[in-house]
Formats: sequence, C-alpha cells, structure tokens
Amino acid sequence: MKKKIVSLLLAGAMVASLTACGNSGSGGQASGGKDGGAKGGNELTVWCWDPAFNIYSMNEAAKVYQKDHPDFKLNVVETPWADIQTKLTTAATSGKLDTLPDIILLQDNAFQKNVLTYPDAFKDITASGIDFTQFAKAKTAYSVVNGKNYGVPFDNGAVVACYRTDVLEQAGYKVDDFKDITWSKYQQMGEEILAKTGKPLLSCQAGESDLIMMMLQSAGGSLFDKDGKPSMVGNDKLKKVMETYASLVKSGVLIEVNDWDQYVGTLTNSTVGGTINGCWIMASIQTAEDQSGKWAITNMPKLEGVDGATNYSNNGGSSWAITSVCKNPDLAYDFMAKTFAGSTSFYETILPKSGALSTYLPAAQSKVYAEPQKFFGDAPVYATITDFASKIPSNNTGVYYYEARDAVATAITNVVAGADIDAEIKTAEDTVNFAMGK
Repeated sequence: MKKKIVSLLLAGAMVASLTACGNSGSGGQASGGKDGGAKGGNELTVWCWDPAFNIYSMNEAAKVYQKDHPDFKLNVVETPWADIQTKLTTAATSGKLDTLPDIILLQDNAFQKNVLTYPDAFKDITASGIDFTQFAKAKTAYSVVNGKNYGVPFDNGAVVACYRTDVLEQAGYKVDDFKDITWSKYQQMGEEILAKTGKPLLSCQAGESDLIMMMLQSAGGSLFDKDGKPSMVGNDKLKKVMETYASLVKSGVLIEVNDWDQYVGTLTNSTVGGTINGCWIMASIQTAEDQSGKWAITNMPKLEGVDGATNYSNNGGSSWAITSVCKNPDLAYDFMAKTFAGSTSFYETILPKSGALSTYLPAAQSKVYAEPQKFFGDAPVYATITDFASKIPSNNTGVYYYEARDAVATAITNVVAGADIDAEIKTAEDTVNFAMGK
C-alpha cells in the first residue's frame, strides 16, 4: 500500500482513506512519546502511522481535547502498520501485553482477525459511552466481534466511481448517466465510449482482488459465513462478480496493468476514462493538475439480478483500538468520545490539510464538507462520499480474510485466462481451508 501513501502526500488535502491503511514511514516518535507502554494519569500513548494523515489527525484531536482538559498529554509514536502488527503479535504470544500502548490503530480488514486471535489484548468498548450509531454501519462492523465493539471508526474508504467528464462527452454521455446503474449498463456504455474515444473506462492491477472484493461487498456478499468458515463454493454472488469481471476484461472496457504506478499512470496520463476505488484514489487523481475540473464522481455500478445488490461499497480504512493494558481506560473512552466519535468541528479541522474524510455521519451536514471542490466540477464531493458511506453493506472479514483475498485473486487471473469459474472457486476455497488447517 506504500504507493497509495505516496499519492496522498503528493495530493495534499484530498481524501485518503486506504492510504491510512498503508505501511508508511519508518519508526520513531511523532510527538515526544516513548516507544510502548501505557502511561496512566492524564496521559495516553498511541501507536499509528503516516505523519501526514493518522499522526496529524491524532495530534489535532489532542489539541481539541486539551481545550477542556489542559493537563491532558498525548504521546504519539510513529509506528508503521507492519510494525504494529509484529509488535502486537509478539506481545500477545509472549505474554508481555504491558509493552503495548493505550491506543493502537488497526487496518479495518485486519481488525477482526486480531481481536479473535488475541482477545486478551483488547478492551470491549461497547459500554464505553461512545455512540457507535453515529458512524456508518458497515464501517463500524469491521471492529465488531461477537456483537461487541472493539474499535472507534476513523477514516472513510467508501467506494467512488470517478469519470473524466470530457471523455464521456466525446461519446455523448454525462456523469449522471452512470448514477445508480448496473454493471451490464456500465459495460454497454463503456464499449461505446471505447469505440468512439479509444479509451477504456476502467483499469486495475492484474493479480489483485480489490475490484472483486468491492463488487462482492456492494451486494452484501462475503467470502466467509457468519461462523468464519470459507463460503466460496455455491456462493452465487461471488460467481456473478467473477463472471462480470471477466466480461469487462474481455470487452476491453477494463484493462489490467502490472503494478500500482502503472495503475495511477492510467489515470493521470489520460489512458482511461475513469476508475472505481476507495475515495482515497481521488488524491492520486488530483496530482494531474491539468485535469482540474474534468473529473466528477458518482456511485459504483451494482450487480444485476442479485438480491441485496447496491451501488455502494468500501475499500480500505482503519479504526482505533484501546488495549487491555490501558492504564486509564475512562480517559481513553472520554478522549475518543469527544474527538473522533463526537466532534464535527474536529473533522472539519483535519480535512483541509490531511484529506482525512470521516465515517462520522454528522460530518456530512458540515458546511466544510458541503463546500464545492473545483477539481471535481465544483461538486460537494466530501458530503457525497460521507452519504455513500452510510449505505454500504457490511462485509464479514474474519481471521483468514487476506488468505481468501489472495486465493480469489489467483482464481480470477486464471478465469480471465480461460479457466472454468466453478473449478477456480473450488480451488480457492480449498486453499483457504488448507491455510486454516482443515
């Protein structure tokens, strides 16, 4: 994910949700705290990554809280995501949980895995006083285990469909023609646009499953059942997604590239007429300053003929966890409740500099979020994306989510090359079962 972080830093003040999920930076301190160890008293220690995004946001939260609690002190220790995962694993498996800080940031897709694997490392914050109903339901669900809340939602990974309006116009279309559509309609219009302009509508990295997972979640589908068991064979939604993806590639509407740099290049070099991804991709798009005013966003297509299918999904994001060794959990709860989980003005403060777009629903009504953005045709894209986040179906991740994603990525690569879909789905499920020791 490092390339995504670079894109955020280049773009500055735009949406960057999955960027907050990346492995950014080297170790070290961001604001004077010592590495590890919950403090107690009026002091909290936090581990998170990315100085321009998560660390900046956390330090700004401390300033907000200090207005009414002048003695409060926050130590933010810059810790790359990979290091957080390694340190958490080491602390839990060695029985040295006291090496953990009060608060840590976890990638959403890894949240349930960590809580289920290391349940003694985290506090159940269901009764903490934090109002979880004020966040997008699908976002909150990432940090819910067995009906209990373990995380405070942070950045927004709501999926957006971004289009070059000048390319659409060449083929006689406008962005509103792509609102609330099906993938079949998308492909139909994409084929016409390709014929008239020579530009595909969509690109993605070959061998990756991001688009597959976005399409699956948009229909309320998952790779696992409610008990955490692989649920791929006989999964009609997954099969429909893979058929749709293969059809898009075959038609030429979707082109696959080799790596992240090439993917971003298709956007900034005008190779394609659009993209569909987490809203953080808008940061990369804005690095092409000459394209200002030529982009617009709407929601993504939905699967046709599938029960529960919607035009909304998620890709990326992170949430804050309070560790079991937090020396002053009441302080941690109150700090979170009055900043990340309770202050629209806080999100208004951090948005312009960091691009940290929240999943805190009241922020959608903010005047700051409603301001027109010149690059995207003077549309109020921040408020639109926050609204999208409220409509996303939940996705069951579980312990072996990444193994399943990788298995599906291999499967779709083979399907695009001509392999049988059912056979590839069976192989993917077998691969995950093997990883689970079954």
